[in-house]
Amino acid sequence: MRPSLVVLTGTLLASAPAMADVSFSGFLQQNTAFNTVTANPDGRHQKWLEERAQLKLDASQGPWRLLLKGDAAWDHLGRRDESELREGYVDYATDNWDVRLGRQVITWGLGDLVFVNDVFPKDHEALFSGRPLEYLKRGVDAVKLGAYPGFASFELVLSPEFRASRIPDAHRFHLYDPMPAVTHRVTEKPDQGEAALRVYRDVAGWDAALYLYRGFHRTPSMRSDSPTAPTTVTFFHPKLNVLGASASGRVGEGVLSLEAARYDSRQDRSGTDFSVPNSQTRLLAGYQIQPWEDFTLGLQYYAEVMHDYGAYRDALPAGFPEEKRRTHTVTARLTQFFLHQTLRLSLFALRNASNGDYFVNPELRYSFTDRLWGAVGANLFGGKPWGQFGQLARDDNVYLQMRYEF
Repeated sequence: MRPSLVVLTGTLLASAPAMADVSFSGFLQQNTAFNTVTANPDGRHQKWLEERAQLKLDASQGPWRLLLKGDAAWDHLGRRDESELREGYVDYATDNWDVRLGRQVITWGLGDLVFVNDVFPKDHEALFSGRPLEYLKRGVDAVKLGAYPGFASFELVLSPEFRASRIPDAHRFHLYDPMPAVTHRVTEKPDQGEAALRVYRDVAGWDAALYLYRGFHRTPSMRSDSPTAPTTVTFFHPKLNVLGASASGRVGEGVLSLEAARYDSRQDRSGTDFSVPNSQTRLLAGYQIQPWEDFTLGLQYYAEVMHDYGAYRDALPAGFPEEKRRTHTVTARLTQFFLHQTLRLSLFALRNASNGDYFVNPELRYSFTDRLWGAVGANLFGGKPWGQFGQLARDDNVYLQMRYEF
């Protein structure tokens, strides 16, 4: 936790007793994940092994609200203390505007594990190692301003510091590395902040929104100091602008979701630098329906179109895998409840038809009581050795989650 957050947390806690409505809640949790194909690169046979406790304080009085959500965790596979402030912010709300200051989790867009206009940081390692889905999202330290003049609603997010997505640890996952012989590696963090804007309103019964983002790619790119005899690899976050839109509404017996965005790679708009992702267009269409009681089916089609593809191919060094100009991905999520909704069987499946990548996540969750639940599931990967999921083909795992809530 950074010093600024420590000061903020202390200030918020000191003010809590004076507030009228104060509640405490939390949970105790155990996560274990076992490999089913081979050992990790570090030789261990477990993807995850930790105990975790979370405490949440929620206090409000009049227009003010304070929320603190902190985790204390112990990782048995090398990282040891994994404690963190998940969220910690103060709200002030009026009828026409509000403001939120502090660490907060922000979710925009409509995709289910497919991200078009949701440009905020993710924890991909948490998802792939079988932790509860809530841990996919990472908080950002920002001020969020909301305004509601009547004709539309506005949400502006200003963050003084960039926070990257967490990619899988190379000690626990078998990741594709185009330059494995280069051991000297440097990481550069952006020295600027970021800004995002969402404008939304109802349009003829549809929830419509426009999005703007100016910041950086959340996952790092890599650049070598020499194309022929590299000695150093630098990981950096290229500059990025995003302009997008979304709409969702009822069609037939279900809900149709549409989303699109243009990713402007403003650090290399010509597409001639292969180490910087080219600009692209992203498109998403989803449909969710409940064919019968306690069963939900969600389907998605997702496409990416790379801009300046000829420049990309001309700049690509020999031996590097070539990405396709267009990629097409389909997903399905099936959820069925049994035993008065105490037993949940779910399945998420993703398939990239362009390169053969796939990700499958079946899960069975049972609520023993109102406070105690457990889940068992699996993460299955496959595809090209350099693909997002294909590189993880040796990282299939089975996981167990247990949580006691209070």
